[in-house]
Amino acid sequence: MIAFIIPIAMGLFALAVLLNLYRLLIGPDLTDRILALDTLLINSIALIVLTDIRIGLGFLFEIALLLALMGFVSTVAMSKYLLRGDVIE
Repeated sequence: MIAFIIPIAMGLFALAVLLNLYRLLIGPDLTDRILALDTLLINSIALIVLTDIRIGLGFLFEIALLLALMGFVSTVAMSKYLLRGDVIE
């Protein structure tokens, strides 16, 4: 059953990545682009995890965790830069 569901989920996440790329490139202002970049990273992490489940290697989970941490920090930094004009006070 899981061998049937994983390719479907990967296709849907790939579609979500394409839609996020569209919003990232066409977004009307900078806040929409930051949100699209964060959502793009989350969908990419989901694709990495699904690929690891399908292949069964086990080491891609650490890569997904590192990407999630870097994505969180970069989103906070970009949002802080938008609000205050600098990241480090």
